[in-house]
Amino acid sequence: MQPTRAIVITFAICGGLPSFLTGSDELDRRLKRIFDSPAFAAKRYGPARWIRGGAAYTTLEDAPGAAGAKDIVEYDTASGKRAILVSHTQLTPPKAEKPLTVEDYRWDKDANRLLIYTASKKVWRTNSRGDYWVLDRATGALKKLGGDAPASSLSFAKFAPDGVRVAYVRANNLYVEDLATGAIRALTSDGSDTLVNGGSDWVYEEEINVRDGFRWAPDGRSLAFWQFDLTGVEQFAIVNNTDSLYPKVVNIPYPKAGTKNSAVRVGVIGMDGGAPRWMAIPGDPREHYIFRVEWVENGGGLAIGQLNRRQNTATVFIAEPQSGAAKAVFEDRDDAWVDVPDSGGPGGESGGFDWLDGGKSFLWLSERDGWRHAYSISRDGGEPVKITSEAADVLGIDAIDPDGHWIYFMASPGNATQRFLYRAAVDQPGPPVRLTPADEAGTHSYRISPNCR
Repeated sequence: MQPTRAIVITFAICGGLPSFLTGSDELDRRLKRIFDSPAFAAKRYGPARWIRGGAAYTTLEDAPGAAGAKDIVEYDTASGKRAILVSHTQLTPPKAEKPLTVEDYRWDKDANRLLIYTASKKVWRTNSRGDYWVLDRATGALKKLGGDAPASSLSFAKFAPDGVRVAYVRANNLYVEDLATGAIRALTSDGSDTLVNGGSDWVYEEEINVRDGFRWAPDGRSLAFWQFDLTGVEQFAIVNNTDSLYPKVVNIPYPKAGTKNSAVRVGVIGMDGGAPRWMAIPGDPREHYIFRVEWVENGGGLAIGQLNRRQNTATVFIAEPQSGAAKAVFEDRDDAWVDVPDSGGPGGESGGFDWLDGGKSFLWLSERDGWRHAYSISRDGGEPVKITSEAADVLGIDAIDPDGHWIYFMASPGNATQRFLYRAAVDQPGPPVRLTPADEAGTHSYRISPNCR
């Protein structure tokens, strides 16, 4: 610490702090420019999104002649033909001088409506709260969601399967908004600082990559969601000395090892509101985590993954949404810990289960034989069926073809510094096929189209 003291004393002798540190507003502006603005960020591709099942994809590109503005550009997959699908002028709200800064976006199933995420703010580690707008490409109408909600206060907005409604989290409650009428319905009303509906707490984001805490049912008639009860979780005090001239103490609900965790349960609620139906998952809700929630394909109920607090036993339940009754269909154990695989979520976030054979089974990665292999697990229970068996770890699943015959995955056989794409047959034994060209060394990543072509 001596060199730091010497520098401070030198500034004081010379007449005070440097000019760029004398005003808190100026300091705040400079710090935000360094850490929060794109000025010093690495240039990244995208976000890119597949449309029409993989026949085309879209991405953000600089708009010619409009400094800082972005167009959403479509590329035909087969020909590479480029076309502007949504121009920056279409992304300019009425009476606004410049277009929205698109931080992320999603299409509805027909690519007729565009859901735009912008003006985000950080929650814990990531910018998961912001503003959402919907562009109707047929009419050109650009509308902000949330009604009279404060700026940058919505999270995890998602189109319903039919694309006519959007659900989101606001102030720890779930809402659904009708895009045709603008009507907004609060599905839950008990959200508070200690009761979170559709989101997550600090521990879930840290331990199992769960932030977005709700899922649309395939028929669009209901939502499944996590509910967190933080009552009794101790507060951890942190000194924030960067946002203002004087430091402030910020308290965060943070359970240390052995102290009280949030109590977490899974509910299903219909679009007409009413009381949620709670899934009867056994075990102390403060001594277990719910690491995954997903609807089973073809009306097979709700799949729920539970992990004990020691994290060495993972159990998958299939629950009946109407009654809440749940049946354990699979358990993975390890003397040390179970490496629960991430699946499908944006930005590394835990997503849903990967379904095979029309929802009759799901994919699971396990180290039960010493290597991280892929297994097929029947939703009715029974022994896991191994899909990969080579002396190499399956690092992650990139895609499953629509017919469920092939899985596409990353692996690093023989050299942990290199990552290649492989394909393995689900229902036929045999070695996987490397798809990354043999003469291309290095670390690769892929975004595979929904049709896997």
